[in-house]
Amino acid sequence: MTDSTPGAKPTKPTVAIFVDVQNIYYTCRQGFNRSFDYNTFWAYAASTHEIVCANAYAIDSGNEKQRQFQNILRAIGFQVKLKPYIQRKDGSAKGDWDVGITIDALEVGSQADKVILLSGDGDFDLLVDKLRGKYHCEVEVLGVEQLTANSLLIACDKFTPIDQQFLL
Repeated sequence: MTDSTPGAKPTKPTVAIFVDVQNIYYTCRQGFNRSFDYNTFWAYAASTHEIVCANAYAIDSGNEKQRQFQNILRAIGFQVKLKPYIQRKDGSAKGDWDVGITIDALEVGSQADKVILLSGDGDFDLLVDKLRGKYHCEVEVLGVEQLTANSLLIACDKFTPIDQQFLL
């Protein structure tokens, strides 16, 4: 239990959580044809750490089901950060949070003992290297193992595969 005295240090090590929602959604669908269980993940993270930051990065397409899901994330304890869904003239879509996740993680990384990144995107290997090297914090990555970039697996301190325990 955390001491609520002003200025008191947490009794557990601290963790900052950054979720690449689109990556987790699509890799869980592709790998297991199931959805990620954010409640189970929250319990996993909170069992050993005090959560000081928990951001979930998503795309806002205006879909009602998506809004309900975002409200569920908020109820769990996540701060949901949204970017608008952009449809290009050629029919492709844009909705990438890599830079936003990186900036937030670098800002908060110095304040946490550990960072947990939920993504399999290899673009984050540079972020993980920087967090470990500059802030000396432990970095754990959660992702669907067969769909997580090898460079990210190598860069992190700990890889936790998304498996049955984290799926709905």
